[in-house]
Amino acid sequence: MVGIYGDREDAGNALASHLEAYRGRPSIVLAIPNGGIPIGLRVRERLGSEFGVLVVRKLHIPWDPEAGFGAMAPDGTVVFNEPLRRALGLTGEEERAVIESELTAIARRIEMYGAGTLPRLKGKVVILVDDGLASGYSMMAAVRYVRQRGPKEIVVAVPTASQSAMSLVTRVADAVVCPNVRSGPVFAVADAYRDWRDLGHEEILALLRAKGEEDKTAAPATTTKRVS
Repeated sequence: MVGIYGDREDAGNALASHLEAYRGRPSIVLAIPNGGIPIGLRVRERLGSEFGVLVVRKLHIPWDPEAGFGAMAPDGTVVFNEPLRRALGLTGEEERAVIESELTAIARRIEMYGAGTLPRLKGKVVILVDDGLASGYSMMAAVRYVRQRGPKEIVVAVPTASQSAMSLVTRVADAVVCPNVRSGPVFAVADAYRDWRDLGHEEILALLRAKGEEDKTAAPATTTKRVS
């Protein structure tokens, strides 16, 4: 089905309802910007989890910036879409130029969103959230990055995904939660949403600032005792 979510917040609420088994467990939601952040914040709120931002990037095809031949994690971990990579026939120099460009873009976005230091992942359930999986390679890069940090379990949670992306991601994650899986020759994440738009950096920063203010408000007050 298409158009099953009103917007990303609606999708986040729907997704969280499928993750109730993780409520109260030591878990952390890692949201992939930009579209995964409003969804991840909803999931984090419902589950009472820690929250962080994990920046991954497509390896964009030089002449088609909307498409990618793989993806990269913050530490330089690369996952290639090998069939597409072979079909494109990029030279080694061309691939290296793309990789360097995406590393720069990752570093810039990490600084912008204050995502340089993630919470400790070792021994925790890590819930990776995005607004959807089209090819699945960005999420594969995210899973491999997190796996190196010793989590107890990696859960991929997305509102919508293509059948082909699900097949890829289920090979590397411990669990995948996706209420809307669609097959067919054409897939677009946007088709699952009635209200879909790209999210700008300022909007994401506003969401993260609001989350920071909520955390400050929720933090227990501390008192200082005078010792005489």
